[in-house]
Amino acid sequence: ALDWIQAQNPDAPTCWIAGFSFGAWISMQLLMRRPELEGFVAVSPPANLYDFSFLSPCPSKGLILQGDKDDVVTESLVTELASRVEAQAEYKISSGADHYYGGQEEELSENVNDYIKKRMDDFVLTRKVRPDRKRRQLPRDSASTK
Repeated sequence: ALDWIQAQNPDAPTCWIAGFSFGAWISMQLLMRRPELEGFVAVSPPANLYDFSFLSPCPSKGLILQGDKDDVVTESLVTELASRVEAQAEYKISSGADHYYGGQEEELSENVNDYIKKRMDDFVLTRKVRPDRKRRQLPRDSASTK
């Protein structure tokens, strides 16, 4: 799926991965296999159900979100997971949020949007493009010649 997305957007300067619960585990595995991924968002990662030991060290910066009322994933285990990658991940605990962020969707959206905006502002300031992405970019004038 990631290959297809990148093929459809060859001039995209960055590529991120995001996942919720089991999808967070899958997205983190993909992150470790694809060094060109610039960032990640992991919401309610199931640290009590799956092994995340493959994350250390994490190759990209990202955001880990956890609700303090989560009855599926223990907050303490996600906190432990986040502490293992604290140099690369910002960790936020959402007050009053359960595993599915029921009634907290707006706060979840704001946290993700704020984090992505901050990271993209940093990207624009530094114009840092990972070497892996450079090889996938089209020359700027190739679009105008078609």
